[in-house]
Amino acid sequence: MVMDVDAIFGSMGRFSVRFRWLMLLAWIAAAVAASVYLPSLSSVTQSDNSKFLPTSAPVERAAELATPFGTSNLIPVPLVAARTSGKLTAADAASLAAIQRNLLTDPAVKRVLDLGRSPQQQASQFVILTSQIGGDPNAAGDLINGLRAKIAQTPRPAGLQVHLAGSIAVQVDQQKANGNQGNKIELYSSLLIIVLLVLIFRSLTLALVTLAPAFISVVLSGPLVAEAAHHGIKVSPIAQFLMIVLVLGAGTDYGLFLVFRVREQLRVAHYEGGPASLRRGLAWRAFAADLAKPREPARLAIVTSVTRVGESITFSAATVIAAVLTLLLASFPYYADLGVPFAIAIGVTLLAALSLLPALLSIRLSLLGVKRTLFQGAFGKPKLLPWDIQGSGKPGVWGTIAGRIVRHPVPTLLTGLAFFGALAIGVSGYKAAGFGGTTTAPAGSDSAAGQALLSTYFPQSSANPTSLIFRFGQPVWDNPAALAKGTGELKSSSLFNSVTGPLNPLGITLTPAQYAALHAALGPAKALPPAPPPGGKIPAGAYQLYRATGNYVSADGKTVQFSVGLSAGQPGGTAALNAVPAIRAKTTEVAASMGAQDSGVFGQAPALYDISNISNRDLKKIVPIAVLAIGLLLAIVLRSLVAPTYLILSVGVSYLAALGLAAILFINLGHSGGLVFFLPFLMFIFLLALGEDYNILVMTRIREEAHKLPLREAVSRALSVTGTTVTSAGLVLAGTFLVLGFSAGSGSGAEQIRDIGFALALGILMDTFLVRTLLVPSTVVLLGRWNWWPSKINVDRPDVPAGEAEALAVQADHAR
Repeated sequence: MVMDVDAIFGSMGRFSVRFRWLMLLAWIAAAVAASVYLPSLSSVTQSDNSKFLPTSAPVERAAELATPFGTSNLIPVPLVAARTSGKLTAADAASLAAIQRNLLTDPAVKRVLDLGRSPQQQASQFVILTSQIGGDPNAAGDLINGLRAKIAQTPRPAGLQVHLAGSIAVQVDQQKANGNQGNKIELYSSLLIIVLLVLIFRSLTLALVTLAPAFISVVLSGPLVAEAAHHGIKVSPIAQFLMIVLVLGAGTDYGLFLVFRVREQLRVAHYEGGPASLRRGLAWRAFAADLAKPREPARLAIVTSVTRVGESITFSAATVIAAVLTLLLASFPYYADLGVPFAIAIGVTLLAALSLLPALLSIRLSLLGVKRTLFQGAFGKPKLLPWDIQGSGKPGVWGTIAGRIVRHPVPTLLTGLAFFGALAIGVSGYKAAGFGGTTTAPAGSDSAAGQALLSTYFPQSSANPTSLIFRFGQPVWDNPAALAKGTGELKSSSLFNSVTGPLNPLGITLTPAQYAALHAALGPAKALPPAPPPGGKIPAGAYQLYRATGNYVSADGKTVQFSVGLSAGQPGGTAALNAVPAIRAKTTEVAASMGAQDSGVFGQAPALYDISNISNRDLKKIVPIAVLAIGLLLAIVLRSLVAPTYLILSVGVSYLAALGLAAILFINLGHSGGLVFFLPFLMFIFLLALGEDYNILVMTRIREEAHKLPLREAVSRALSVTGTTVTSAGLVLAGTFLVLGFSAGSGSGAEQIRDIGFALALGILMDTFLVRTLLVPSTVVLLGRWNWWPSKINVDRPDVPAGEAEALAVQADHAR
């Protein structure tokens, strides 16, 4: 089986090296063709809020109850107009009507609700209902800028102010004030990766070559996923961002696996005297025979490296694909929709790592003249560019650490388990938090002016209200006393700091008798025109007041909503999320008191609460399935049933320790209200999928060396040559998430974004520097031959051909 696998990857490496220019052109042509002829990923993003939660979620039931109002799946953007002095004039009303018509010409605008005038007739309030924002990072800015452009295009009388308000407008202005955070994160992440790779390789060209396949994979995988979306695959907005991070992280890891092995092979040739050392012991000699010429040792090193690590890279990608495909089992469609897009992207990344990267390495080494200088040093001594070989044969940091681990495996393992166990206790302090913050607008911005007008003239309104929905069997205008009773009970509750409903739509309270009389005189409020008809007997103020009740009572009078402000704070915050059970209980109690047949709570806070609960349930359901799938893949690549067990346990220990440390740092020491609710899910996916990449690299190398050296020496040798690879890959990935944390800026959700970035970085660093390079090797030494059960490897007397023993010993000495 080993010989067949070696032959397959040897053939792939030989083909990529021989036809390197053709391979490069093929990948460039594929990326260009995909960008030109296939749809963009943003064009197929499913952004309908109804896709985010299963229909069984309580907030979705509330949204169904709110259907008569036609607002449940649309984003509200408040608009406030006011005159600097005096009452709104007829010219002002005409201008505002023109603004409404102009806004409706924007494809994103579905409806514009007129919520009526202030009691003093100085201001008017509207709500622009827009389609859901997709995955484009600039979508919110494009929406708000488009609305403001429509407003600015409409002539209006002097002294009439018109401004947008609400959380989306505030967030856009915050982003402008802080700079474009999305572009900053992308730019800084790219620069950090390049800088780290340059420091690792001491070569800019080698850093760019290592990154190139990952970048091309990003360019190619987006259109491929978009094309799959036309055939039934759903793409959620978050898939666009996480897919880029996942592909860049995994692609860089695979590149490091191969590049470090190539440098190692060149070092072997440098110290052992030529390409014969590269061929020694390979199972695919027949495939590399034509490369075994003195003038092409660099190309032979690349083919040798593809043969040796091709299987590790393939199974590393397979574990990531298996992990993300388990997301298809999630009840939360927002997670389930990530599975197939991620799998497609990682598949493309794998192909690029095995075909494009060897070709680029061959082109680079040829252009830099390595094949001409490798054996042209003075007095026949090999000569290499310093950055093209790994190490100098002297003991390195990981060689020293490896020697200590194999001599003292028990203390190493016990100390590591005690350390991680202590951190894992911190999980008991985990609390779920919302994903929101303050909606304070930057001073002098359009949204700041809008918020000021909203609080001045419509203090009862909320920029991001929570809706309480009630369904009755009969029209409420037949029994308006029930509305008065419900309004009183809601206002008396400490859960709400403002309550706006059918009897007080503009802050002025109507009695049940007045409401019934106005209905009898004017009919359903939702059918009334903006201005009272000429010759009407109802005063203009009373007309506008009753007309505003149409936003709280359906056309048939059987569905009623109250817009409430939450005493717990902003609906996206942790306190509001935690208050949802009490809010739902109070709503049910009021519904019974009013005689309503059904009720529900709709808005950001209940939606986040339901997402948090479903996310936690999905995590418990998906973990065992993902563990089983990855365990099977590990058993295949390692030919063992024992090793996968403790490798998966190591990921579990790392995950719990990282989550516990995050809870200690951010909740206990940082006094945060909690960690954003989907952090455990993200940490699980990234640490399980990407952590096993490093497991596979280390363990396959230990197994490879165990065929040639006693086990302790094999572990020492494997750790000394893979330690730098694993730590380099971990630093690159952790650095990307640290950039996310430091670049979070300020404003809504910034604290939670920082938590995500720092927590994932901590988890990856612990997994990289402690679990993969300390706990796993010490466990291997203690288990001995049982690591490979039921396979049989004689760890005391490895199977080494007699003619190669001396050369292998020399090679091991150089590595140490």
